[in-house]
Amino acid sequence: MSLTPRTHRTEAIVQTNGSGNLEKAPFAPGETVEVIVMSRPQSPPGDRRPLRGKLIHYDRPLEPVAEDDWEAHS
Repeated sequence: MSLTPRTHRTEAIVQTNGSGNLEKAPFAPGETVEVIVMSRPQSPPGDRRPLRGKLIHYDRPLEPVAEDDWEAHS
């Protein structure tokens, strides 16, 4: 017996009568489970990740940034 809870995450759409189904849950029939229901935030229109899949190139990836903007205090 493990004291660490197993988790299973899924999405469902609430039906007009307020019900929803939990299908293909990886738990044994008759096993006691805790159910927490949270609404999902709506995504704004458009692409939320416009740079996903784009090629990124760094000219000098290991060089310090804005080194000349710092004043040395003695």
